[in-house]
Amino acid sequence: MRVRLFALLLLLSCGAVVGLAQAASTLEAVKQRGHLRCGVSQGLPGFSTPDGSGGWTGLDVDFCRAVAAAVLGDADKVRFAALSAKERFTALQSGEVDLLARNTTWTLSRDAELGFHFVGVLFYDGQGFMVPTELRVASVAELDGATICSNAGTTTELNLADWFRARGMDYQPVVFEKSDEVAAAYDAGRCDAYTTDRASLYAQRNKLKNPDAHVILPELISKEPLGPLVRRGDDQWFSIVKWTLYVLIGAEELGLTSANVEEQRQRSRHPEVQRLLSVNGNSGQGLGLGPDWAYNIIRQVGNYGELYQRNLGRAPLGIERGLNALYTDGGLMYAPPFR
Repeated sequence: MRVRLFALLLLLSCGAVVGLAQAASTLEAVKQRGHLRCGVSQGLPGFSTPDGSGGWTGLDVDFCRAVAAAVLGDADKVRFAALSAKERFTALQSGEVDLLARNTTWTLSRDAELGFHFVGVLFYDGQGFMVPTELRVASVAELDGATICSNAGTTTELNLADWFRARGMDYQPVVFEKSDEVAAAYDAGRCDAYTTDRASLYAQRNKLKNPDAHVILPELISKEPLGPLVRRGDDQWFSIVKWTLYVLIGAEELGLTSANVEEQRQRSRHPEVQRLLSVNGNSGQGLGLGPDWAYNIIRQVGNYGELYQRNLGRAPLGIERGLNALYTDGGLMYAPPFR
């Protein structure tokens, strides 16, 4: 009798735990709140930049908007939290944000030790260097003994130390918490070079007093796959955010754009287009979403190519797609099948 009673109590307690976990799911919390809370940078052109009137633009910002479109049916139902490199992980761990899309490099230690899941790669980058043209430096190998500005609490610091140590070279680090502080110090001549992800260098160069007086060196000293993160322990939310990324990429593969997705939903005979847009059935059912989830992403935000072009591809940044092109165009962007 005691064994049966213990077994019953154990079963009930397990059910209570599961019930609590389900009640506290990120999806339900976002729906009840009525908006998504997304962590972004404090201001990085092309990725996340405030416009002065409460709005934000950038690739990371648009990804957050895509998740809101999928979950809430409205890409504008997002509140952005501007986070420094040091603040970002604590904000996600504590539940201050539901999603971190802050040009963050996917690494083993971050994936395995911090209690997060990277949902995929939103932008393939690599660490580069910017120097004043007046230094007449053509290669990173010529920076032995240089003072180098970088961000605190990033993989940039470790990459920099590893690269110089491996070559028996010396340097003097000048480290700041905020990207704008790093750029300001470099622009003021407090260091000989500025190192961070190459795309960020293009963005920061445009903020300098005289952008044309600075050159980005050709070498990359690291691989920097940048991607959004979510907390572990909520597989449903992980899947929703992950497949939001795949919808953006897959839509470009399938030729679906914000301008034509309505017409394609009505007329396309392509089986995968029909499945993705829930022409027959509900492609979002397994995610706990409604049938219009993918349609809302594409209609309200666009496909990956549209996001890239408006945030990074056009002037003033003008960053070529490179590895961020579709796999059919020589890049690495590839979505699993929608079936």
